[in-house]
Amino acid sequence: MDVRVKPVYRGIVILVLLIGAVAMCIPFVWMILSSFKPESEVTSLTPSFWPQQPTMHNFERLFTEMNFGGYLINTLIIVFFSFIGLLLNAAAGYAFAKFKFPGRNVLYYLVLGTMMIPSQVTMIPVYLILNKMHLTNTMAGIVLPGMVNAFGIFLFRQFMTTIPNDLIEASRLDGAGEIRTFFQLIIPIAKPIFAVQGILTFIGGWNSFLWPLIVANDESLYTLSVGLQLLKGQYGGDFAIQMAGASFMVIPILIIFIFAQRHIIEGYTISGMK
Repeated sequence: MDVRVKPVYRGIVILVLLIGAVAMCIPFVWMILSSFKPESEVTSLTPSFWPQQPTMHNFERLFTEMNFGGYLINTLIIVFFSFIGLLLNAAAGYAFAKFKFPGRNVLYYLVLGTMMIPSQVTMIPVYLILNKMHLTNTMAGIVLPGMVNAFGIFLFRQFMTTIPNDLIEASRLDGAGEIRTFFQLIIPIAKPIFAVQGILTFIGGWNSFLWPLIVANDESLYTLSVGLQLLKGQYGGDFAIQMAGASFMVIPILIIFIFAQRHIIEGYTISGMK
């Protein structure tokens, strides 16, 4: 094949990918723009792509007619404790990577084995345990089961095996304890994987839906995702406020992913090198 033909094929591939990307973005752009339209404009027989009369009224209704302020606070609480769990995952990964203790490999393989079990399988046993501890319908019952996860421990362990043992030994010889070594030496070195896990942790906490819906019976404990589902039921015919609620959920995730996608790819690459 003539080498001069290759740029033509490359251009065709790029064009097809661009068309596909635009086609995938159109629903999101439509949703965001519709959230700034009045209801009459959204349901018009001749809908317009751009808002003709931009308004913030739909977002105001989320907080005045529904308890989206409370849902937002609950979601941020889950995200906050998820970040605390991020430190626990890092500590566990550090222990598996750099400490030798009886049963280390067996315990690590058991942790990895839990990744093979679908989360839906463990929901009923976890719920029964929380019920025995009187933690159902509480924020603690929502937060605690998700603070530590096997995938996070695996990523941290894979990264921390690449840290030279000489650095850790030098820190100990300087008189630093294990906790000081972890916070002042290991965490700064592990910033790339912390960035990746922090982003994924935020996305997971922000989108938490099924577990809060199962554990919480009180609407005051619901998250934004659950509130969005309630919005769909209570305002099934009001498409403008539904678009506002969906945009309120999606926009932060889109912003974080756009600016952090490079860190996510780099973090997975670094963790898989060992």
